[in-house]
Amino acid sequence: MDVPFLASFPRRVVVFNPTGRYAAAQVAAMREAGTNLVAGIALGRGGTVQDGLTLLDDVRELDAPADAAVIYTPPEGVLDAVRDAAAARIPTILVAAEYVPLHDALRAAGAARAAGCWMVGPNTLGLCVPGQGDNQGVLGSIVPGFCMPGRVAVLCRSGTLTLTMARLLTAAGVGQRAVMHIGGDAVCGRSPHEYLAALAADPGTGAILYCGEIGGDKEYALADAIPQCAKPVVTMLVGRHAPAERRMGHAGALVGGERETAAAKQAALKAAGAHTARDPEEAIAILKALA
Repeated sequence: MDVPFLASFPRRVVVFNPTGRYAAAQVAAMREAGTNLVAGIALGRGGTVQDGLTLLDDVRELDAPADAAVIYTPPEGVLDAVRDAAAARIPTILVAAEYVPLHDALRAAGAARAAGCWMVGPNTLGLCVPGQGDNQGVLGSIVPGFCMPGRVAVLCRSGTLTLTMARLLTAAGVGQRAVMHIGGDAVCGRSPHEYLAALAADPGTGAILYCGEIGGDKEYALADAIPQCAKPVVTMLVGRHAPAERRMGHAGALVGGERETAAAKQAALKAAGAHTARDPEEAIAILKALA
């Protein structure tokens, strides 16, 4: 299993719905980082230019295939946008919107998977693969200055924690192979165990840091996959003091029972062979010792 943006970082990136205030700011930041944005898809705006970005009405109007799509479409439009990107066989599809309707998210993830595409999100800040030459390897809103090249792959369910861990690792001198926010909604395009399988085969990855949280059962599938991973896996779970049945921060962070608590998940990951950390300081110390 290959993660397209790790095998070869995208060189032709298209942005869906780049005209909103948030999207426009992120487009400017990605371009400043060196990401090659070739066009924006904005129905009814085709043939115009926004801040130097050519706008098209349809992804099929691209003069050459794109290898990544960043989607800033509002939640109700995500399913159609993902289907369009998947039909165009765009290998990496990143969905920024939060609170995508559950069944739309399931259908979007299914459409991407059926087309052989790797969907990141919904509700993702994106990803950074540092050390890409002039292109700093940014899709979305990960701050490239927080990252530095290295061999630790960072995988998080929380956007804030993704940025925090990247900055702390860099400050500690621990470089990253990639920094990835898989998405904070209940449904995401790919689950942690799928990333783990790909990272296990990635020659640029020496260790994996997974930062999980309360809610759902993604960490149990990850625990099942850890024994098959020959590389060290360090895990940290946040939300130890979160009350039951109260959403904490975003849609996926909700404890519905004892199995979904941070303590229960961390115990399962430890039993599977992960190096478990209580906080970022301990996670960094473990990674340094492993190196």
